Amino acid sequence: MEQIVFYILASIAVLSACYVVTSQNLVRSVFMFFVTLFAVAGLYIFALADFVALTQIVIYVGGVLVMLLFVFMLSSKRSLQGLDGMTKQRLSENRFPGAVLSLILVSVLGYMIFQIDFNSLSWVQSAIATDNVKLPSDENISNIGINLMTNFLLPFELICILLMMVLIGAAHLARKESNI
Repeated sequence: MEQIVFYILASIAVLSACYVVTSQNLVRSVFMFFVTLFAVAGLYIFALADFVALTQIVIYVGGVLVMLLFVFMLSSKRSLQGLDGMTKQRLSENRFPGAVLSLILVSVLGYMIFQIDFNSLSWVQSAIATDNVKLPSDENISNIGINLMTNFLLPFELICILLMMVLIGAAHLARKESNI
């Protein structure tokens, strides 16, 4: 039963993310992004990362998506209609440099991930040694910090990068353009 629910959540996350990327309608794309974030939060719950799932729901669904919806509501209708033609024109002009930069970033990140031996770090070894018994104590914040920097480092960093990209995109959409 767990595998069925996992595959359902994973397929919802992948399909809705594909719709977000390929959709021409910005408002529908934001709402499908909402669905994607909830599906990924469900996957985090399956990975026993309850804190990361709750953080994603509170920060992304509660903050970022509401901010994006306000950007679309406060933008003039004319600027949103002109966005489609501008996107197609700029996409064709900037495709090659963007692809090169993306490949460089992915290769550097891949190299760093495969070169680091996380188990040899002293603070990771002490965290693994104390990870045998997880009882509620006064060190809950310390345990969350250790888990974020050991077991859930990659999802935490991906969430940080996604938040940065959303803030840059929202700021770009919200800025006023002159009528030249």
